[in-house]
Amino acid sequence: MKKSLLGFLAVVFLALGSADLSAQDQDPVILTVAGEQISRSEFLNVYLKNNVNSEVLDRKSLEEYMELYINFRLKVKEAEALGMDTMRAFRDELSGYRKQLAQPYLIDEDMNKALLQEAFDRKQTDIRASHILIRVDRNAAPADTLAAFKKVMAIRKRLQKGEDFGKLAMELSDDLSARDRTMEGRTIKGNKGDLGYFTVFDMVYPFETGAYNTPAGEISMPVRSDFGYHLIKITDRKPALGRVQVAHIMLRIPAGASVEDSNRVAQNATDIYNRIKSGEDFSRMADQYSDDKSTASKGGMLPWFGANKMIPEFIAEITKIKKIGDLAEPFLTSFGWHIVKLIDRKEIGTYDENLNELKQSLTRSDRAKRSEEALISRIKNEYKFTEKSKTLAPFYKAVTDTIFEAKWKKEKAAGLEKTMFTIGRRGYTQQDFAAYLEKNQRKRNKEDIRTFVNQMYGSFVNESLLTFEDSQLEQKYPEFRMLVKEYRDGILLFELTDRKIWSKAVADSAGLELFYENNRNNYMWEERADATIYTIHSTDAVIVAAVKASIAKGISGNELLDLYNSDTLLMLTFDRKKYENGDNELVDSVNWKPGIYDQTAEEGKTKIIQIHELVKPEPKKLNEARGLITADYQNFLEKEWIKELRDKYSFSVDQEVLSTIK
Repeated sequence: MKKSLLGFLAVVFLALGSADLSAQDQDPVILTVAGEQISRSEFLNVYLKNNVNSEVLDRKSLEEYMELYINFRLKVKEAEALGMDTMRAFRDELSGYRKQLAQPYLIDEDMNKALLQEAFDRKQTDIRASHILIRVDRNAAPADTLAAFKKVMAIRKRLQKGEDFGKLAMELSDDLSARDRTMEGRTIKGNKGDLGYFTVFDMVYPFETGAYNTPAGEISMPVRSDFGYHLIKITDRKPALGRVQVAHIMLRIPAGASVEDSNRVAQNATDIYNRIKSGEDFSRMADQYSDDKSTASKGGMLPWFGANKMIPEFIAEITKIKKIGDLAEPFLTSFGWHIVKLIDRKEIGTYDENLNELKQSLTRSDRAKRSEEALISRIKNEYKFTEKSKTLAPFYKAVTDTIFEAKWKKEKAAGLEKTMFTIGRRGYTQQDFAAYLEKNQRKRNKEDIRTFVNQMYGSFVNESLLTFEDSQLEQKYPEFRMLVKEYRDGILLFELTDRKIWSKAVADSAGLELFYENNRNNYMWEERADATIYTIHSTDAVIVAAVKASIAKGISGNELLDLYNSDTLLMLTFDRKKYENGDNELVDSVNWKPGIYDQTAEEGKTKIIQIHELVKPEPKKLNEARGLITADYQNFLEKEWIKELRDKYSFSVDQEVLSTIK
C-alpha cells in the first residue's frame, strides 16, 4: 500500500503543477494558510498546469481545485510544525534532488549546442591515424613541459624531412604499444603508432580535435592532452561505417609457414570464396572451414561493431561492401585470410535520432570541460570577478612537501588574511584558500610546489564561481525556486503521509479490523458456485465413465486420487473452489445447479465439473480482501486527518480575488 517517493512526487507535481512566476506589481493574495500567503498568480499557474485537458476555466473546477490545494498546504504546514523540515535525512534528500535540478542551470547552453553539433558532424567520418607520444604530466613544471615540447618538435622536423613515421614511433614514442613487447611469456607485435580507425568520443577530446583538424596524409602540430604531446598522422578518412554485423570465414596461416604453405592457404580462401559466389551456403562453409572456432558453429556470425572495434585492415575491406548480403574478396590480416559477408548495417541517422546518445556521451567526455569553461567565463563577467594576483605568491613558501603526504595544515598560512578575489560583493581570502588546500589535499607524488599551488588555486577559483552561481539560482530563476519548493513540499508530504496513512494502515491491525467490522457489507461476494473441477488425463470413454461413477458415489477427492493414480501414473487431478460468475470459463459454461457435468475432451484430457452447492452473497473475510480493505482504510484515515487539520489550522480564500480568474 505504500507508494514510492518518485511516483508520489510525480502525482503531486501533476496535481499541483509548478509556477513560472514573473514579477507583477499587482498580484493579490488569493489564499492564506496558517499565516502563509499564496498569490493569485502562483495558484493560477498551478491550476493551469494541472488542467492537462485544456478545459475551459469555470468556477466549479476552480473551487474544487482550491479545496485540494488547501488540503495540500495544510499537510505541509503540519510537517513543518512537527519539525520534519529540520531533520538531517530530509535536508540531505532535498539537497540531492536540488543538485540534480540545478544541473541544467550550471551549463553553458550555447557551448553545449555547439559541442553536440560538432560531435554529430565528426560522427559522419571515420579516421585512421598514427601517433607519436612524448609523455609529460598535465601538472608538470614549466621547464619539464618546455623540454617535452622541444623534443616533440624535433621529431616533427625529422618527419618533415622524410623519415618514416612508423620507425620513429617505434624508436621514440612513449606509447608502449608502438613497439614489440613481451607480456605473460608471449610477444606482442608493435603497431608502429597505428591506432586504427576511430570516430567521435573514441579518443580524449584534444587528440580527437587534433585528428579531425588534420588533413589526410599530413602530420599535426603537437597536440597536448593529459598524457603529454602527440604528433598525429592521418592515414585515411572515410564516410562513417556506422554499426555493422558481418559473418566471416577465417583461414589461419600456421606459425613458421613456408611461402608454399602461405600460398596454399590463400588459394583455399579463393576457392571457398568462389564456391560461395557460385551459390554454396556461407554458414555451412563457415562451419566446415573457418579456423575461428568461436564463430564457425554460428555460421561465422560476429557481434555488431563499429569502426574502432576491429583491426584497420578488416574495417577497410568491410567498407568496400556496398549491399547487404554481398561478399568482400578474400583479404589478408595479421590473423589470416578472411572471407566476409555483410549481414546488416545501421546508418548514422539524423541529428535528432542521435541527440540523446550524444548528450550522454558529452556528459561523460572530457569535452564537458569546454562547457564548464564557457560557464565560468560568463559567471566572471556577470558578477564582475576581480582578483589580486600578488596574493598567491606567499603560498609558494607556505605550502611545503607535507601536502603531498596529506599532512599540511592551514596554520602554515597563519597571518595571510588578504582578499584574493571577489565575486559580486563577496570576497574570498587567503584563509579561504588555505582551508581549501587543507581539505582537498591527498597523498600523491611530489611535484613542483609552484605548479601545484597554481593548479589548486585555479580549481579553487572555478569551484568558488560555480558554488556562487549555484547559490543564486533561486533568485535568478523563479521557475527553479518553485521547482525546488515543490520537491521540498513533496518530500515532506510523502514522509508525513507515510507516517499518518500508509504505514499506519498496514501496521494498525486493530484499527483495520474495526474499520472492516464497521464496513464489512461493502465487501460482498456475489452468488458463488462451490465447485470441483476434475481433470482426467485420458479421453478413454471407459476410464471417464468409471471416474464419473466414482464421483457420483460420493467418494472424496483424495480417495479418488489414491484410487486412480499410482507412483508411475498420474491419471487424475482436482481443484475445489468457490467461483463467482466470470472467474472460470468451464464453471460458467454449466448449469449452476448441484450435479455432475461432462466437458468435451481437449488435448488428451477430459474435464468433469461437479457443482456441490450455490453459496448466497455474503461479506468477504478480511484476509479475502485485505488489499482493497486496506486501501479504503487509508482513504478513511486521510479524510479524518484532513478534518483534523482543517480544525487545527486557519485558512481563508479571498473569494473576490478568486472571482477575477476568468
